[in-house]
Amino acid sequence: MVRVFLGRPALLGCCRDFVGHVLSFGSLGRSCSFGAEFFARFCAEVYGWFGVVFADVCGEVYGWFGVVFDQAQMDSNHSSSYMGTVGIELVRLIKKIIGARYYLKAYEHYYGPLNTSVDYRSPRDKDGHGTHTASTVGGRRVRNVAALGGFARGTVSGGAPLARLAIYKVCWPIPGQGKEKGNTCFAADMLAGIDDAVGDGVHVLSISIGTNAPTPYVEDGIAIGALHATRKNIVVACSAGNNGPAASTLSNPAPWIITVGASSVDRSFVAPVRLGNGVKIQGQTVTPYKLKKKMYPLVYAAQLLAPGVPNDYNSGQCLPGSLSPKKVKGKIVLCLRGNGTRIGKAMEVKKAGGAGFILGNSKANGADLAVDPHVLPATAVYSDDAIRILQYINSTREPKAYIYPAKTVLPSKPAPVMAAFSSTGPNTITPDILKPDITAPGLNILAAWSEESSPTRSADDHRIVKYNIFSGTSMSCPHVSAAAALLKAIHPTWSSAAIRSALITSAGLKNNVGMPINDASGNPANPFQLGSGHLRPTKAVDPGLVYDASYADYLLFLCSTGVPNLDPSFKCPNVSTEARNLNYPSLAISDLNGTITVKRTVTNVGGGNSKSVYFARVRPPLGFSIKVSPPVLSFTRIGEKKSFTITVKAEGDTLSPIGKTEYKFGLLTWNDGVHNVQSPIAVSLA
Repeated sequence: MVRVFLGRPALLGCCRDFVGHVLSFGSLGRSCSFGAEFFARFCAEVYGWFGVVFADVCGEVYGWFGVVFDQAQMDSNHSSSYMGTVGIELVRLIKKIIGARYYLKAYEHYYGPLNTSVDYRSPRDKDGHGTHTASTVGGRRVRNVAALGGFARGTVSGGAPLARLAIYKVCWPIPGQGKEKGNTCFAADMLAGIDDAVGDGVHVLSISIGTNAPTPYVEDGIAIGALHATRKNIVVACSAGNNGPAASTLSNPAPWIITVGASSVDRSFVAPVRLGNGVKIQGQTVTPYKLKKKMYPLVYAAQLLAPGVPNDYNSGQCLPGSLSPKKVKGKIVLCLRGNGTRIGKAMEVKKAGGAGFILGNSKANGADLAVDPHVLPATAVYSDDAIRILQYINSTREPKAYIYPAKTVLPSKPAPVMAAFSSTGPNTITPDILKPDITAPGLNILAAWSEESSPTRSADDHRIVKYNIFSGTSMSCPHVSAAAALLKAIHPTWSSAAIRSALITSAGLKNNVGMPINDASGNPANPFQLGSGHLRPTKAVDPGLVYDASYADYLLFLCSTGVPNLDPSFKCPNVSTEARNLNYPSLAISDLNGTITVKRTVTNVGGGNSKSVYFARVRPPLGFSIKVSPPVLSFTRIGEKKSFTITVKAEGDTLSPIGKTEYKFGLLTWNDGVHNVQSPIAVSLA
């Protein structure tokens, strides 16, 4: 038994939408490299259960993913492998959501009774986040769907459209804080939800939750619950978190979890700004409102402050109550990102009487534009373009601008690009486990939405939508969860570790113009940002080789990290192997002093070709040498295992000195002429 504790709160990690030119689950759009053939062959086989943990779910969204049964109908209609109880009223008998639970004892112990005017004491969704993630992972195919304003119109589908869903809601509103700022989730509630999901017999757990800071395993309700799930061979995928681009910010670093970053898709929502000097600057938005066709006065927020508001570093950020209606009325206002929410800035401009709103990225956000359905004509621009607009404002006595109506553009290039908000490594809990594992579509993703919540989630926004565009690692996580479900249907005997390995080693490193995937600043992304690369489910179906691991392997790993008692029935050996020797499909070595040798074992799963020969190719990190022994692996049957060692040595004659704690990156690939089995490498010096 594991003790149940109140624990620290976590946060919801807030996804072309499954099946796009750049993979995503939702709106099929016009280019589909994932392919209808893949769905025709494999989606019909997915009749397993998802546990969409910690998400709430809306009973009103009939068309995409159905509603929940009451208890009597559960007893007579659900599969015998799922014995959940239902905490929501019957709306319609649809066999998509087969059960739902909710958990708030720890939340109420900390905050007191739930304010039921803000959220339902049930699994029902009054927020939108749960509906979005649930429909992304398993929503059925629906034609002619669009976001507010007609954006991203097309046919939508969840990643595993015939999967059943079981919902476990443990995240709740923070008293005194608007929902647009996020919800909170307590470790005890999360652990209870996961343990019920394990007992209910789910096959995949999709957990769109991140923490404020990396959390040790013994205090991490998700890590402990996911370990319980691993014992039952349940695949667990989790969000990496939205605290990027700063280093060492990622959540859910346990090696038995698939940790998912967020990247873009090949779709944009273009809304340019024309300045009075004739310069046209590209922007993006999903705002449905339009300006009259004329030039408007353009001003910077710091020039429009209300009486008594200090003129400091916050002055250009359009924070609540900061703008003077007398100065703002009828103008387009440039506001900068920083403090406050994007939606809140637009609402402040509208409240003050502004005609339009331009949101300028900060340097940290770079070229990452998360679009929003603002409450007035608006667009968002890159940080460099925001500076250009500000320079224009300061260069003329009567600056003017016009914001063009937005339109959906396909395909957008280059794509994918890493989202700036996506939390990054290195892994501070266990530095010798490389995280995140993979990236998937999480920027500007269309999916279903609760009609009990507005598209901005703000209490001041009274609009209602059935589908909404949202961003976050919460949106990327269900893409990977759905792909894992498809793999589990295709390969029912594979372990959860084998499925994770297949996804990791088959991920893509190039964008749609054939170049390395970039981060939001325009630099090549490294494994601490994108893990092994961008999700490619069709490649994962036949990965060639997998790096397998068992529940006992994870307990031995915990022994090596000084955590011996998460399973009291297991006794740690007197001498534990090092954490870096866990049979993981990537390699991280921190604080290298001289030379280190690690061991890995691969299993041949090569797509019906029982005989194969794999050759090792290494791109070593700068300043290090890597030797793989043996460099050739020969297999004669499916299921055969082969071990090899990787020796990493610091080279003293490198032309570029490497600082302590500075990581360098490389790649190990096993190739048999058909399969490329790729493993990222990260190494730092002591």
